[in-house]
Amino acid sequence: MLRKGQWFILLTVLIALVACSSDDEQEKAQVDSNDVNIQEEEESGVDSVYPLTGLPTETDVHNRLVAVMVNNHPDARPQTGLSHADVVFEILAEGNTTRFMALFQSDIPNKVGPVRSARPYYFNLANDYNAIYVYHGAADHIENMVQTGGIQGLNGMYFDDDKVLFERSTDRVAPHNSYAIFNGIYERAEEQGYPLEADYEPITFLAEDETVEGNTATDVRFNYGNHSVRYHYDEQLAQYVRYNDGMQTVEYMDSTPITLDNVFILETPHQVIDDEGRREIDLQSGGNALLLQQGKVENVQWERIDGRIIPTRDGEPVPLVPGQTWINVIPTSSGIASVELSSEAE
Repeated sequence: MLRKGQWFILLTVLIALVACSSDDEQEKAQVDSNDVNIQEEEESGVDSVYPLTGLPTETDVHNRLVAVMVNNHPDARPQTGLSHADVVFEILAEGNTTRFMALFQSDIPNKVGPVRSARPYYFNLANDYNAIYVYHGAADHIENMVQTGGIQGLNGMYFDDDKVLFERSTDRVAPHNSYAIFNGIYERAEEQGYPLEADYEPITFLAEDETVEGNTATDVRFNYGNHSVRYHYDEQLAQYVRYNDGMQTVEYMDSTPITLDNVFILETPHQVIDDEGRREIDLQSGGNALLLQQGKVENVQWERIDGRIIPTRDGEPVPLVPGQTWINVIPTSSGIASVELSSEAE
């Protein structure tokens, strides 16, 4: 039989064991709770990136790309909304006039424009990028191609100045005054039964510990006929600023400069097909290209892989700097050999 002192010692040991067990359970519960929090953070998209910019976002990315045709006639400059675009394609339309197709997803402006008419190589690009294609007008045969080709497009010809999808400005004259309203794009697209969500695989971007290859080239110039383009690398911004016919490319309303993290210049065959100077342009076969990043230039190839035009080296994708990209498509008749590269601005 245990004596009174022995009972006291036994009771003390039992109390200590119970306390330890309770502490272990609380610690285990805390660990389990942390695991749940980590899992919830991972599932919430904290580590997500926008697929065309590589920039991080704390939410999952499901909003569908929107591709807008933007006028680049001298009477349409400066444009509205280009500083928000993830990617901008610049390609010849007629004569020496280029036209832009701006792809939006990560940063949505209130409106974009002036908006101009469709071209086959543009709407095929938009379709391959799985984007809603927004344009204003098209020749009859081109509109028929859009309507019968499965392109999910919104034509301002049917919504001209409806104040929902398109509006006309009073400070410019047609065809340089039509602007697409972004809220209206989603509203009209939903009315047409177009999906407003889509999932996209990110293109290849530089990791934090990777460096850009190439030779120093901080000033780059080339021409589309008598239409000149210049990119100058601003070391303080660590981005390229764009000039069009000697004037810096900026936003119309507040003169916000267009600044870019990647400039991709590619050459490909162009063929004039009518008296208006319209063209067929090969955006399938691949070829020679220049990639401008962080004040350096590298000779690369361009390829169309899974519908997207990307730079490659030895058949492998060349990583882009996270951020915005401008893609200039130039004819092989002038080619990238005509691009002037300099390490100093004049």
